[in-house]
Amino acid sequence: MADQSVIIVGGGIIGACCAYYLRRRGWEVTVVERDRLGAACSHGNCGLISPSHALPLAIPGVVAKTLPMMFKGDAPLRVAPRFDPGLWSWLMRFALRCKEAPMLESAAARHALLQSSVALYRDMLADESIDCEWEDRGAYFIYQTDSGMDGYAKSDQWLQQFGLGAERITGEELEAREPALKPGTTAGAWYYRMDAHIRPDKLMRQLRSVLERMGVVIVEGTSITGFARGRNQAAALQTSAGDMQADEYVLATGAWTPKLNEWIGSKVPIQPGKGYSITYPRPTRCPSTPLAFMDQKVIVTPFQSGYRLGSTMEFAGYDASINRTRLEALKRGASLYLHEPYCEPEEEQWYGWRPMTYDGKPVIDRSPAMQNVRVAAGHNMLGLSMGSATGKLIDEMLSGETPHIDLKPFRIGRF
Repeated sequence: MADQSVIIVGGGIIGACCAYYLRRRGWEVTVVERDRLGAACSHGNCGLISPSHALPLAIPGVVAKTLPMMFKGDAPLRVAPRFDPGLWSWLMRFALRCKEAPMLESAAARHALLQSSVALYRDMLADESIDCEWEDRGAYFIYQTDSGMDGYAKSDQWLQQFGLGAERITGEELEAREPALKPGTTAGAWYYRMDAHIRPDKLMRQLRSVLERMGVVIVEGTSITGFARGRNQAAALQTSAGDMQADEYVLATGAWTPKLNEWIGSKVPIQPGKGYSITYPRPTRCPSTPLAFMDQKVIVTPFQSGYRLGSTMEFAGYDASINRTRLEALKRGASLYLHEPYCEPEEEQWYGWRPMTYDGKPVIDRSPAMQNVRVAAGHNMLGLSMGSATGKLIDEMLSGETPHIDLKPFRIGRF
């Protein structure tokens, strides 16, 4: 693809992976980022590579379970009370998806992306000698009560259809495997052996070095203001630093994608789902495996070089403040189970906006308005897990190859 150029808008894991695969193909690649490469959700997430997460959030029964607590300040899933017709439309469509058939349709599409990404990541890390603290230790989904364990059994049965069944273990077995847990605090766990974890900020730093070594141009601190258009094409990307021209354009803009809907030519229904994390040094009694405390929706990730508490979901629009009630909920949730739930000093308090679609699937498609603009956004809570496969798909689309995954489930016209 010599002499062919592409501008990628967005410097998170999706944009970085698009840049990686396109540059390997021979494209001239520029990444334009409004902040710093890897500064948003790709920086402070829990670092899970989760092929087990094939099921979307919209599963049967989830609305009845979450609705009573949805407006509480410290609820795992919170909606900030406000007038927001777009959010209420999104929530209504989400509720309509909470049936087995649409759930399984989304799960099949997510499963394909997740499986591909794991394999592609392994190749990328080996080819580029990237050390991002990858560990194949699986993950424990932990419940406090037998009823919680039993209630999750149906989800595991659905996952078994995709070859993703878990090992069910008792509380006693879990405590023997993870001495960092307090005795008697859990009824047991579902163990997903296929999951892995990394340190995401370290991945992004090293991936940046790889991209720069390959000749990718990274333009930071630059926001886009629109497109100059000619016929049904983008003639130039208009930015705060002036117009930038390329043959093709990719919008890997995550939760900000709805701000671009006028240019895209479609109302992409992404809501910013705000997640939080706190990063610490590793405690003395540190878990060896990521732990997901399902009743509190708190995730504990033990990195080789640190330790992170994270998760929760807050629909508060593009509110850029840190809600300390949410941070305290993370610490409180971990304290129920762990001898040393965290240790001082706090190295970082963080939030990021996850790009949530109501059907749980991303958009990987051509813009209806401009034939040389692609959209790669809406990866929900799985941008890290799906990043490499998405980058490969964008490369295949632009390079005229048959995509290695069926793109029909990710089409923009489904909304």
